[in-house]
Amino acid sequence: MAVIWMLFNMLTACMAINMEATGSHSMFTCEPITLRMCQGLSYNTTFMPNLLNHYDQQSAALAMEPFHPMVNLECSTEIRPFLCALYAPVCTEYGRVTLPCRRLCQRAKSDCYKLMDMFGVSWPDEMECSRFPECDESYPRTIDLLPSSDGTEESPSSVQRDYGFWCPRELKIDPELGYSFMGVRDCSPPCPNMYFRKDELIFSRYFIGVVSIVCLSATLFTFLTFLIDVGRFRYPERPIIFYAVCYMMVSLVFFLGFLLEDRVSCNTASTGRFRASTVTQGSHNKACTLLFMTLYFFTMAGSVWWVILTITWFLAAVPKWGSEAIEKKALLFHAVAWGVPGTLTITLMAMNKIEGDSMSGVCFVGLYDLMALRWFLLVPLALDVVVGVVLLLAGIAALNRVRMEIPLEKENQDKLVKFMIRIGVFSVLYLVPLLTVIGCYLYEQSYRSVWENTWVQERCREYHIPCPMKVEQTSRPDIALFLIKYLMMLVVGIPSVFWVGSKKTCFEWASFFTGHRRKDSAVNESRQVLQEPDFTQLLLRDPNTPVVRKSRGTSTQGTSTHASSTHLAMLDEPPSASTSRASSVRSKASSYHGSLHRSRDERYTACSYRGAEDRLPHGSTLLLNDLLQHCSVNRLDSHSRHGSLQRLESQSRHSSVRDLSITAQAIQSGPGNGIHPVMEEDGTKA
Repeated sequence: MAVIWMLFNMLTACMAINMEATGSHSMFTCEPITLRMCQGLSYNTTFMPNLLNHYDQQSAALAMEPFHPMVNLECSTEIRPFLCALYAPVCTEYGRVTLPCRRLCQRAKSDCYKLMDMFGVSWPDEMECSRFPECDESYPRTIDLLPSSDGTEESPSSVQRDYGFWCPRELKIDPELGYSFMGVRDCSPPCPNMYFRKDELIFSRYFIGVVSIVCLSATLFTFLTFLIDVGRFRYPERPIIFYAVCYMMVSLVFFLGFLLEDRVSCNTASTGRFRASTVTQGSHNKACTLLFMTLYFFTMAGSVWWVILTITWFLAAVPKWGSEAIEKKALLFHAVAWGVPGTLTITLMAMNKIEGDSMSGVCFVGLYDLMALRWFLLVPLALDVVVGVVLLLAGIAALNRVRMEIPLEKENQDKLVKFMIRIGVFSVLYLVPLLTVIGCYLYEQSYRSVWENTWVQERCREYHIPCPMKVEQTSRPDIALFLIKYLMMLVVGIPSVFWVGSKKTCFEWASFFTGHRRKDSAVNESRQVLQEPDFTQLLLRDPNTPVVRKSRGTSTQGTSTHASSTHLAMLDEPPSASTSRASSVRSKASSYHGSLHRSRDERYTACSYRGAEDRLPHGSTLLLNDLLQHCSVNRLDSHSRHGSLQRLESQSRHSSVRDLSITAQAIQSGPGNGIHPVMEEDGTKA
């Protein structure tokens, strides 16, 4: 469609005198000739626009000024009638266009060619003699003044023609800038906004400014919470942070637009050149281009990061990928999330589709160009919604299947349900604003032509341009529609606060402001246990079954049944609850193994459990198992040196290793997981 429109414009430029080339509705009436050069001819009425696309006699008079020396010096008797036939044609009956004869053009050109060359005036291409009919009569011809054979009821004083939109002189732009408005090149919309009153624009600007400040504060809080404890937000929830960063930049751009008002989005008026203030287009304005790049790039990146968030949830819920396995794909996620918006942004800049928004003070796309609105806003956003919703529903269905089919303890069941609720609420808080924005865009692109025709009908007299001949529907946009659109564009970033808002966040900020920043070991231990692929088997195993260690959930083959789902369900707990629970288990296990590992002389061995715990870093489960095995061998050697019985050596070799391994699991696990009965049974045997 764009190629056809460009070819149409080129054809119109080459055939400027072909009045049937335009195709819209305009109404013209015959008007008295006011051009000084064309007064005193055989006719005294004309119509505008003329054959050379001048929309009023004032603009036609300015275009005729280079030919004044030829007319004043009377280089030819045919030059004045010929020029007036083009710049002020005779007004005849409806639908009739009168053209001067070719011989008249040839005589005027040959007689005045040398004088024109002396004054440096060239013969315009649109006045080339080959374009006129082959005849040799003075203008206007007699046949042109006679009524047509088929007749018409239209009076010669009321001439109607179809011409479409004509760009007013006040809205004309230099051709090298590449502006366009309502399909007319070198034209730009008026600024401030052509649809709303001044008081409405002032209210909307302050409204957008206040909402941008709220969204900026919310997303900035999310990002700072992430910086306080980076390790807290791992995959699959890490994309929420990048999503918040994107909408933080979007709200920042809108806030800058509020401060700049229309100094960037609008071109200044030039009274000396009869130019009014117009909307900025293209990339010639560096500040407008920078605002557009930032706003469009991060708007698209935010929607892509939401899709990636649903992908990570899907990978964790359906194929049971662990956090480490998902994190291995982080480079691919970043390449897509930043690469796709970057490509779209560069494409729009190359196509010169940047447009200023006088309501918000920023620069965006699709404000006046329907093609850019459809293909660079509606299509990407709708595609993101469809893909994200499909993946989201698949992930929630998988989590619900885990909850229904695999019996978990009530505590983990509640955590899984709460996590599913959080996913649902977060997704609704994101999708509702985004779907509202898409709905506003659809409504806007459906009624844009009606709004433009209404504006032309209301302002055609003021701008001295053709008024629409027949307008079937008139409508003005409601400012509430645009306010809702801007509100939802900004509110869509606020749901990130809902995700990070918890007691854990409050404790982290309190520790940050008081200066007592301490790692919450109990919460970290819980996270590591929940990331174990065999966490479910550990909860449900028989007390007499030995513990078989597996690697953490880094395999992408889904070795566990639902461990990743259990990891998803892990919610942040206050430090007091987690610390007290872990301390209770640690004290019991320490006292039990302290009594178990005494030597005959009532002294603790060097490899007592408490010493091993103090020497090892937090969470080193595999190293702890190796150390326990090594310590057990040393204890057995010590017992044999003191002459212990074979029964004690056998019991220590099998019981100590297994019990200490279970104790290491008890330190990382919470109460009620089936481990204490095993410890009590083994203690009785010992």
